[in-house]
Amino acid sequence: MDGIVTVLGYGMTIQSAALSMCLLLSASFAEPALAEIRIAVAGPMKGQFGQFGAQMQAGAEQAVADINAAGGLNGEQLVLDIVDDGCNETQAVAVANQLIGKGVRLVAGHFCFGASMLASEIYSKAGIVQISPATTLPNYTEMRPGPGIYRLAPRDDQQAQVAAALLAEEFADETIAILHDKTAYGKALADAVKTEINDLGKSESLYQGFDSGQSDYRILVSRLALENVGVVFLGGYHPEAGLIKLEMDRQGQKNVTLIGGDTLMNEEYWSVAGAAGNGTLMTHPQDPRDLAEAQSIVRVLEEAEKSSEKYALSTYAAIQAWSQAVETAQSIEFDAVTAALDEGEFFTILGDFSFDEKGDSSLPGYVVYEWRDGEPQLR
Repeated sequence: MDGIVTVLGYGMTIQSAALSMCLLLSASFAEPALAEIRIAVAGPMKGQFGQFGAQMQAGAEQAVADINAAGGLNGEQLVLDIVDDGCNETQAVAVANQLIGKGVRLVAGHFCFGASMLASEIYSKAGIVQISPATTLPNYTEMRPGPGIYRLAPRDDQQAQVAAALLAEEFADETIAILHDKTAYGKALADAVKTEINDLGKSESLYQGFDSGQSDYRILVSRLALENVGVVFLGGYHPEAGLIKLEMDRQGQKNVTLIGGDTLMNEEYWSVAGAAGNGTLMTHPQDPRDLAEAQSIVRVLEEAEKSSEKYALSTYAAIQAWSQAVETAQSIEFDAVTAALDEGEFFTILGDFSFDEKGDSSLPGYVVYEWRDGEPQLR
């Protein structure tokens, strides 16, 4: 016996060793390690569209902080991964595959249509919920690759209907030009507006694409003058729109109205166009910063000197909706959560909404805003 005790060490008997082992096992079961649930926000965190990614990141970080401060989800804490897809399809595919390896359960993203579409195929097959706070192109949900793919952004066909009605009614006597920046978002929006105004019995005199990322649009703007254009609808993003509007002003086309989509409603458009941007019209959902439900989060973000703009709030709401579905399902498993998302109603800082069979939300659509002295005003 003494030999066995020596082997166990320090005079420990067989019985005391067994008792110690039991106590250790009991302690390990009594105090389990706190579990974590991984989610991600994916978008253009750098480069030309980095402002939008910064908004998404701010909203996601605040949503995760608020959920964790309230005890987490079903007793588990959220961990947030922030990934940059560069608004690039190849990069988005690589990012999506990386997130599978990390065991992510939700992706709040992506931003650009091409990135969202390709990533959605990967997420749906992998059993990851994707809720885009920004992708507006109809095909994102019309060509939904499977369950688990949703969006909070309104659809471009709804946006096109509002823009076309504006063109046909208020600019009925003006010569119309439709421009687009050749991106998936910009061209699809321009095409949709063209279809809508043609259906309303009005034709454009010029339909033209241009290369994004340029700094000189003198030739394009000169073409508008040659066509005697009185109103321009531009499908594209704010950097190019701001430069084109500035060039229109320089060339004496001060009375030509520029109309754009929702991407023109951000501070960087005004930073580029300056006073030349006065009178620019935009189709956009009602600014969520004006909603009563969003006021507390807007204050928190602004006090932290973070963005409280549109995509910050819609990303926050996307995580809110998913977290409510998880609580309803009492599970983070894909089938249970998607069933809750498909069937439930969600109470968020954007208001109450549900998802339809395609994954589109029931949130309100578009209204018209106008840039006036550096501030977008509801028209």
